[in-house]
Amino acid sequence: MKKKILICGATGFIGRNLLEHFVGKDEYDIRAVWHNTINDDWVKDEVEWVRADLTKKDDVKKVMDGVDIVLNYAAFTTNIKDGMEKPYLFVTDNVIMNSLILRYAYEFGVEHVILPSCTVMYEDFGKPIKETDFKGFIDDDKMYFGGGSTKVYSEDMCKFYSKLGETKYTVLRQTNIIGKHDKTDLDKAHFFSSIVQKVKSAKNYIEVWGDGTEEKDLLSVNDLVNLIEIIIKKQRNTNFELLNVASGKNMSISDIVKEIVKVSGKKLDIKYDISKPSRNIKTKFDISRVKNKYSWKPKNKLEDVLNEIL
Repeated sequence: MKKKILICGATGFIGRNLLEHFVGKDEYDIRAVWHNTINDDWVKDEVEWVRADLTKKDDVKKVMDGVDIVLNYAAFTTNIKDGMEKPYLFVTDNVIMNSLILRYAYEFGVEHVILPSCTVMYEDFGKPIKETDFKGFIDDDKMYFGGGSTKVYSEDMCKFYSKLGETKYTVLRQTNIIGKHDKTDLDKAHFFSSIVQKVKSAKNYIEVWGDGTEEKDLLSVNDLVNLIEIIIKKQRNTNFELLNVASGKNMSISDIVKEIVKVSGKKLDIKYDISKPSRNIKTKFDISRVKNKYSWKPKNKLEDVLNEIL
C-alpha cells in the first residue's frame, strides 16, 4: 500500500527538491503545500497541491488529514544581514508552524515526522562536534540566541511528542545545504546562492562579506534528500532520532568563492569587505552517527553542485 507523504514548503528550496525526488515513485503519493506562489508547470497529476497557511490551526488540520509521513520544510528564512539586524524574524512564525504541525501529527496519528533543525546552536570546540556535545541551552549574548532557541524548542517538542504515542520523529541538524532551486534574490539568498548569483552577473570582480577566513560545511541538497528517503525506510526501534547532517568537511569562504569562480570559467577579482556582517567561525561536525546508523555518506562534491546550477 502506498504511503502518503506531506511536503510542507514544497515550493521552497529544499521542499522543491524533495518533491522532484519523491514524485513518480511507486511507493508514495504526494501532497504538497504551497502558500504564496506556485508555478503552473509544477502542477501535475501525480501531486495533490494544497494551499495553506501553516500558522493557522484549520489549515494545518486540513493538510495533515490522511497522511503517513510529514516532511516539514516550511519555514521563514533569510540571510545573515537580517539575522543580525532583525533577529526576531526567525522566531514567531516558525515556532507557530512547528508547534501546530507537531501537535496535529500526533493527534492524526501520523507515522513519521522529519523536521529540519540546524547547527547554529553549536560552539566551535576545536574538534568535530557530536550531537551530544550540545547541552540544551544557548547563551543569551549570542547573535543567534533567538533563532537558535526556536530550533532547540522544536527539537525538544519532537522528543516530547515521541513519548506520547507511536509517531516517529527525526530531527536533522543540517549544515549549509546547497544546490538547485535555492533563492536567487540577493536580499534574501543564503551565502552560497548569493555568491553564485554575484559570479553569474559579475564582469570584473565580486565582493565578498568578511575577510574570507570563516569556514563552512557545505552539503548538496541531493545528498540530503537521499538521506531522508533512507531514514523513512530504515528508522526502526526508536521514536526519536537526532542527527548531525553535514559533509563532515570544512572549506574557507575564500576557497569556496575561488572554486565558484573557477567553475564559472570567468576571470574575476575577489574583493573582501570586512565592514559587512560575517560570523568568524570554523565549526566542524561529527557525522559518525548518521553514517553508522544509516550507511549514508555524502557523494556529491562542490564541483558537481556547481556544474548543475551554473
